[in-house]
Amino acid sequence: MKLNLLSCDTQRPDKRAIAKSIAEISLDINDSLSNELTEILLEGDAIDIEVADKNAGSALRTLRKLSIDYEIIE
Repeated sequence: MKLNLLSCDTQRPDKRAIAKSIAEISLDINDSLSNELTEILLEGDAIDIEVADKNAGSALRTLRKLSIDYEIIE
């Protein structure tokens, strides 16, 4: 499943938690790339990630917990 991460709506986003979550839920993103993508997301640009279908439910819960707005692409 592909997700488009749109924005993070929290006052003080936890960059480390967001980067760790992106690395854990995505299929092919390592820690270094997840840190870069977190910076892009927090600057206000959307990012695309791919999540394994078997992990989709927990991935969406994690994103909601971190106050990250997303849309499902596929």
